[in-house]
Amino acid sequence: MANSPSGESVTDRLLRVLETFTPTRTVQTATEIGRRAGLPSATAHRMVGELVDAGLLERDDDRRIRIGMRLWELATRSSHALRLRQAAMPHMERVQARIGEHTQLAILEQDEALFLERLSSPGSGSNVTRVAGRLPLHASSSGLVLLAFGSLSLQERVLSAPLRRLAPETITDPAALRRKLAEVRRVGHAVAPGSIEAVSTGVAVPVRDETGGVIAALSAVLPRDAQVEIALFELYHAARETGRALGYRG
Repeated sequence: MANSPSGESVTDRLLRVLETFTPTRTVQTATEIGRRAGLPSATAHRMVGELVDAGLLERDDDRRIRIGMRLWELATRSSHALRLRQAAMPHMERVQARIGEHTQLAILEQDEALFLERLSSPGSGSNVTRVAGRLPLHASSSGLVLLAFGSLSLQERVLSAPLRRLAPETITDPAALRRKLAEVRRVGHAVAPGSIEAVSTGVAVPVRDETGGVIAALSAVLPRDAQVEIALFELYHAARETGRALGYRG
């Protein structure tokens, strides 16, 4: 694709436009998109218009822009994440029905935990996680599982970078994080009280595919002082059945 005068490719600029949309910023004007993407106004308006014509973005009656259904359609075709979600969903529903708390599915994406699904009920407690939202690996129970069972290069990248504090009990010391990861590998799950919010405890277990590798984490968000044993029992069962649906025979 042709480069801009600054040397950026069309692909770079397209990605910057799409990344201006977030789980909490779903509708924008073309001018706002251009400002957030760091593009000249004329360039932003032209690109937005082309993306609308292609169906990747949509324009509402007030001429505000949102992600188009065509983009969703393309993203879900033959998607590994969609196959994983479909395999996990019946078992997640069972967990959520049994424990009555938030039940989540996350994968590793660009050194973060990306949440593919979350099931909740009206009585579920506080939870900052959103579908298609991300959390740092060191700060969430799902992230701790993905990190503990991830590659050594992944672990070193995370351990050598600043560990952002999300709550008073978020692990921000590299040595303490190394110890926590060793514990997760030893016991086979993560328990993270107060790591994201002081009022909650996250618990997570690994999901394996046909190769035996950990490809996802199933987690639950419990009230801070709740007993974790029942949730872990249900999560382990759900993770095992999800793995079997994906071909795991361990």
